[in-house]
Amino acid sequence: MNWLKTIAGAALLQAALFAPAQAGENLDAIKSSGTLKIGTEGTYAPFTFHAPDGKLVGFDVEIGEAVAQRLGVKAEFLEGKWDGLIAGLDANRYDVVVNQVGITDARKQKYDFSEPYIASKAVLIVRSDDDSIKGFADLKGKKSAQSLTSNFGKLAQESGAELVGTDGFDQSIQLVLTGRADATINDSLSFLDFKKQKPDAPVKIAAEQADADYSGIIFRKGDAELKAAIDKALADIKADGTYQKISDKYFGADVSK
Repeated sequence: MNWLKTIAGAALLQAALFAPAQAGENLDAIKSSGTLKIGTEGTYAPFTFHAPDGKLVGFDVEIGEAVAQRLGVKAEFLEGKWDGLIAGLDANRYDVVVNQVGITDARKQKYDFSEPYIASKAVLIVRSDDDSIKGFADLKGKKSAQSLTSNFGKLAQESGAELVGTDGFDQSIQLVLTGRADATINDSLSFLDFKKQKPDAPVKIAAEQADADYSGIIFRKGDAELKAAIDKALADIKADGTYQKISDKYFGADVSK
Protein backbone atom coordinates (compact mmCIF):
# COMPACT_ATOMS: atom_id res chain seq x y z
CA MET A 1 0.00 0.00 0.00
CA ASN A 2 1.10 3.56 -0.70
CA TRP A 3 0.72 4.64 2.95
CA LEU A 4 3.18 1.91 3.97
CA LYS A 5 5.71 3.27 1.48
CA THR A 6 5.11 6.79 2.84
CA ILE A 7 5.75 5.68 6.43
CA ALA A 8 8.84 3.74 5.39
CA GLY A 9 10.13 6.73 3.44
CA ALA A 10 9.55 9.06 6.38
CA ALA A 11 11.40 6.66 8.68
CA LEU A 12 14.38 6.55 6.33
CA LEU A 13 14.42 10.35 6.09
CA GLN A 14 14.32 10.71 9.89
CA ALA A 15 17.16 8.20 10.27
CA ALA A 16 19.22 10.13 7.74
CA LEU A 17 18.63 13.41 9.56
CA PHE A 18 19.83 12.03 12.89
CA ALA A 19 22.67 9.82 11.61
CA PRO A 20 26.17 10.72 12.81
CA ALA A 21 28.40 12.59 10.40
CA GLN A 22 30.39 10.46 8.01
CA ALA A 23 34.17 10.63 8.35
CA GLY A 24 35.45 13.81 6.79
CA GLU A 25 31.96 15.17 6.07
CA ASN A 26 32.27 18.28 8.27
CA LEU A 27 35.81 19.03 7.10
CA ASP A 28 34.74 18.63 3.46
CA ALA A 29 31.82 21.02 4.00
CA ILE A 30 34.11 23.61 5.62
CA LYS A 31 36.62 23.44 2.77
CA SER A 32 33.86 23.49 0.17
CA SER A 33 32.32 26.63 1.67
CA GLY A 34 35.71 28.26 2.13
CA THR A 35 34.70 29.33 5.63
CA LEU A 36 35.24 28.06 9.17
CA LYS A 37 32.28 29.31 11.21
CA ILE A 38 33.43 30.04 14.76
CA GLY A 39 31.18 30.66 17.75
CA THR A 40 32.51 33.13 20.32
CA GLU A 41 31.27 35.63 22.93
CA GLY A 42 32.85 38.88 21.84
CA THR A 43 32.58 40.22 25.39
CA TYR A 44 35.40 38.38 27.17
CA ALA A 45 38.66 40.36 27.09
CA PRO A 46 41.44 39.65 26.38
CA PHE A 47 40.21 36.52 24.61
CA THR A 48 37.33 37.74 22.46
CA PHE A 49 36.16 41.37 22.60
CA HIS A 50 35.58 44.48 20.53
CA ALA A 51 38.22 47.16 20.00
CA PRO A 52 37.17 50.84 20.23
CA ASP A 53 36.62 50.83 16.46
CA GLY A 54 34.17 47.93 16.82
CA LYS A 55 36.45 45.25 15.34
CA LEU A 56 36.32 41.81 16.98
CA VAL A 57 39.76 41.11 18.44
CA GLY A 58 41.46 39.00 21.10
CA PHE A 59 43.65 36.01 21.77
CA ASP A 60 40.99 33.46 20.83
CA VAL A 61 40.02 35.46 17.76
CA GLU A 62 43.58 35.39 16.43
CA ILE A 63 43.94 31.69 17.27
CA GLY A 64 40.72 31.00 15.34
CA GLU A 65 41.93 33.04 12.38
CA ALA A 66 45.30 31.25 12.35
CA VAL A 67 43.67 27.81 12.49
CA ALA A 68 41.27 28.71 9.67
CA GLN A 69 44.18 29.93 7.56
CA ARG A 70 46.01 26.62 8.03
CA LEU A 71 42.84 24.82 6.92
CA GLY A 72 42.88 26.92 3.77
CA VAL A 73 39.68 28.82 4.59
CA LYS A 74 38.58 32.11 6.13
CA ALA A 75 37.33 32.53 9.70
CA GLU A 76 33.76 33.78 10.16
CA PHE A 77 32.87 34.67 13.75
CA LEU A 78 29.32 34.36 15.05
CA GLU A 79 28.80 35.92 18.46
CA GLY A 80 26.54 34.66 21.21
CA LYS A 81 26.10 34.64 24.97
CA TRP A 82 28.10 32.08 26.93
CA ASP A 83 25.03 30.26 28.27
CA GLY A 84 23.98 29.21 24.76
CA LEU A 85 27.33 29.20 23.02
CA ILE A 86 28.10 25.47 23.07
CA ALA A 87 24.45 24.63 22.36
CA GLY A 88 24.92 26.49 19.07
CA LEU A 89 27.00 23.54 17.90
CA ASP A 90 23.98 21.27 18.28
CA ALA A 91 21.94 23.66 16.14
CA ASN A 92 24.68 23.69 13.46
CA ARG A 93 24.97 27.46 13.85
CA TYR A 94 28.75 27.16 13.54
CA ASP A 95 31.44 24.53 13.07
CA VAL A 96 33.51 25.12 16.21
CA VAL A 97 33.59 27.27 19.34
CA VAL A 98 36.78 29.13 20.27
CA ASN A 99 36.04 30.83 23.60
CA GLN A 100 38.19 29.48 26.43
CA VAL A 101 36.05 26.35 26.70
CA GLY A 102 37.55 24.19 29.45
CA ILE A 103 38.20 20.56 28.53
CA THR A 104 36.14 18.50 30.97
CA ASP A 105 35.05 14.87 31.08
CA ALA A 106 31.40 15.93 31.10
CA ARG A 107 31.78 17.97 27.90
CA LYS A 108 33.85 15.25 26.23
CA GLN A 109 30.91 12.85 26.55
CA LYS A 110 28.92 14.94 24.07
CA TYR A 111 31.53 16.90 22.07
CA ASP A 112 35.02 16.57 20.67
CA PHE A 113 37.93 18.84 21.57
CA SER A 114 41.14 19.77 19.86
CA GLU A 115 44.38 19.32 21.70
CA PRO A 116 44.70 22.01 24.42
CA TYR A 117 45.82 25.41 23.13
CA ILE A 118 45.98 27.35 26.43
CA ALA A 119 46.62 26.53 30.08
CA SER A 120 45.51 28.28 33.25
CA LYS A 121 46.98 27.76 36.72
CA ALA A 122 46.14 28.97 40.20
CA VAL A 123 48.84 31.48 41.19
CA LEU A 124 49.63 33.18 44.49
CA ILE A 125 49.97 36.94 43.96
CA VAL A 126 51.64 39.27 46.48
CA ARG A 127 53.19 42.73 46.51
CA SER A 128 56.60 42.90 44.88
CA ASP A 129 58.33 43.92 48.12
CA ASP A 130 56.76 41.14 50.20
CA ASP A 131 59.22 38.29 50.76
CA SER A 132 57.30 36.78 53.69
CA ILE A 133 54.99 34.77 51.40
CA LYS A 134 56.86 32.32 49.20
CA GLY A 135 54.32 29.51 48.98
CA PHE A 136 50.69 28.64 49.67
CA ALA A 137 51.56 27.39 53.18
CA ASP A 138 52.78 30.90 54.05
CA LEU A 139 49.20 32.19 53.78
CA LYS A 140 48.45 30.88 57.27
CA GLY A 141 47.26 33.84 59.33
CA LYS A 142 47.47 36.22 56.33
CA LYS A 143 44.64 38.09 54.63
CA SER A 144 43.79 36.84 51.14
CA ALA A 145 41.44 38.78 48.83
CA GLN A 146 39.09 36.28 47.19
CA SER A 147 35.71 35.67 45.63
CA LEU A 148 34.28 33.71 48.54
CA THR A 149 32.54 31.01 46.47
CA SER A 150 35.41 30.40 44.03
CA ASN A 151 37.81 27.47 43.98
CA PHE A 152 40.58 30.01 44.55
CA GLY A 153 38.87 31.11 47.75
CA LYS A 154 38.60 27.54 48.94
CA LEU A 155 42.30 27.00 48.27
CA ALA A 156 43.20 30.14 50.24
CA GLN A 157 41.02 29.02 53.12
CA GLU A 158 42.55 25.53 53.09
CA SER A 159 45.97 27.22 53.25
CA GLY A 160 44.96 28.92 56.49
CA ALA A 161 44.28 32.41 55.17
CA GLU A 162 41.72 34.85 56.50
CA LEU A 163 39.49 35.64 53.52
CA VAL A 164 38.64 39.19 52.47
CA GLY A 165 35.61 38.94 50.17
CA THR A 166 35.75 40.54 46.71
CA ASP A 167 33.78 40.58 43.46
CA GLY A 168 36.62 39.19 41.35
CA PHE A 169 40.18 39.63 40.12
CA ASP A 170 40.17 43.41 39.63
CA GLN A 171 39.02 44.12 43.17
CA SER A 172 41.29 41.44 44.63
CA ILE A 173 44.42 42.85 42.99
CA GLN A 174 43.54 46.36 44.16
CA LEU A 175 43.27 45.20 47.77
CA VAL A 176 46.73 43.64 47.50
CA LEU A 177 48.18 46.78 45.92
CA THR A 178 46.73 49.01 48.65
CA GLY A 179 47.85 46.71 51.47
CA ARG A 180 44.32 45.85 52.61
CA ALA A 181 45.12 42.23 51.80
CA ASP A 182 48.42 40.36 51.87
CA ALA A 183 47.74 38.21 48.83
CA THR A 184 45.25 36.77 46.40
CA ILE A 185 45.09 33.36 44.77
CA ASN A 186 43.85 33.86 41.25
CA ASP A 187 44.04 32.79 37.64
CA SER A 188 47.45 32.98 35.94
CA LEU A 189 45.94 34.30 32.70
CA SER A 190 44.18 37.14 34.51
CA PHE A 191 47.47 38.09 36.19
CA LEU A 192 49.42 38.02 32.92
CA ASP A 193 46.77 40.15 31.24
CA PHE A 194 46.90 42.63 34.14
CA LYS A 195 50.71 42.86 34.01
CA LYS A 196 50.57 43.30 30.24
CA GLN A 197 48.27 46.29 30.72
CA LYS A 198 50.10 47.64 33.80
CA PRO A 199 53.70 46.37 33.68
CA ASP A 200 54.82 48.69 36.48
CA ALA A 201 52.24 47.50 38.99
CA PRO A 202 54.18 46.32 42.09
CA VAL A 203 52.83 42.78 42.32
CA LYS A 204 54.40 39.41 41.57
CA ILE A 205 53.67 35.69 41.49
CA ALA A 206 55.07 34.06 44.62
CA ALA A 207 53.99 30.50 43.76
CA GLU A 208 51.84 28.53 41.34
CA GLN A 209 50.04 25.22 41.40
CA ALA A 210 51.59 22.49 39.30
CA ASP A 211 48.27 21.31 37.88
CA ALA A 212 46.74 23.37 35.08
CA ASP A 213 43.27 23.65 33.58
CA TYR A 214 43.25 23.44 29.80
CA SER A 215 40.97 24.87 27.14
CA GLY A 216 40.51 23.62 23.59
CA ILE A 217 38.55 24.21 20.42
CA ILE A 218 35.22 22.37 20.77
CA PHE A 219 33.12 20.88 17.97
CA ARG A 220 30.51 18.22 17.27
CA LYS A 221 31.42 14.58 17.74
CA GLY A 222 31.84 12.15 14.88
CA ASP A 223 34.48 13.56 12.54
CA ALA A 224 37.98 12.36 13.34
CA GLU A 225 39.30 13.99 10.17
CA LEU A 226 38.17 17.45 11.33
CA LYS A 227 39.81 16.91 14.70
CA ALA A 228 43.03 15.77 13.04
CA ALA A 229 43.03 18.81 10.76
CA ILE A 230 42.46 21.25 13.63
CA ASP A 231 45.10 19.56 15.80
CA LYS A 232 47.57 19.78 12.93
CA ALA A 233 46.75 23.45 12.42
CA LEU A 234 47.39 24.16 16.11
CA ALA A 235 50.66 22.21 15.99
CA ASP A 236 51.73 24.14 12.88
CA ILE A 237 51.10 27.58 14.39
CA LYS A 238 53.10 26.57 17.44
CA ALA A 239 55.94 25.25 15.30
CA ASP A 240 56.21 28.31 13.03
CA GLY A 241 56.11 30.89 15.83
CA THR A 242 52.60 32.22 15.12
CA TYR A 243 51.26 31.01 18.48
CA GLN A 244 54.15 32.59 20.39
CA LYS A 245 53.56 35.90 18.62
CA ILE A 246 49.85 35.90 19.53
CA SER A 247 50.60 34.79 23.09
CA ASP A 248 53.20 37.52 23.60
CA LYS A 249 50.82 40.15 22.18
CA TYR A 250 48.10 39.46 24.73
CA PHE A 251 49.95 38.01 27.71
CA GLY A 252 53.65 38.73 27.34
CA ALA A 253 54.37 35.03 27.86
CA ASP A 254 53.78 31.56 26.42
CA VAL A 255 50.39 30.44 27.79
CA SER A 256 50.27 27.02 26.14
CA LYS A 257 51.52 25.11 29.20
